[in-house]
Amino acid sequence: MQTLIDGILSRRSIRQFTGESIIEDDLNIIIRAGMAAPSSMNSQPWAFVIVTDKTILAILCKKLPYAKMLDKAGAAIIVCGDSKEESWVVDCAAATENILLAAHVLGYGAVWTAVYKNESRIEPVRKECKIPKDMIPLNVIPIGVPVEKNVKPIEKYKESKIHRNIW
Repeated sequence: MQTLIDGILSRRSIRQFTGESIIEDDLNIIIRAGMAAPSSMNSQPWAFVIVTDKTILAILCKKLPYAKMLDKAGAAIIVCGDSKEESWVVDCAAATENILLAAHVLGYGAVWTAVYKNESRIEPVRKECKIPKDMIPLNVIPIGVPVEKNVKPIEKYKESKIHRNIW
């Protein structure tokens, strides 16, 4: 398994999958990683919907404009936040990053597809997965066996984005 830093630096969004299933134990590890994220005052305002049903994946693929790769994903994880918690968005974003990293180090590809704040994306996800009104889907994360192996990461480091002590 990669070191933590190697995993972070080599992770990238993957949008092309083989259609193979995801191992159930791996899905459980990925969810555990999401739940290990920090949250404001340890509120843990998240809930996760694991979707492996091909019919639901196909419906979401059709209805979500930026999640067309769901037709070949082995699974999807929908990260939802409790709207009663003030910091649910940032807390669920931290959980999402952990999910993306865990999927990567386990050898899967994954990509964050946004749902929140767009009602036309929230509603079909809520409807198809029967998500309660007080829970808001932040994103849908398609996960799958990548078509391409060992895809080179994009270098995102930019010295110009760093300021020391003062701007």
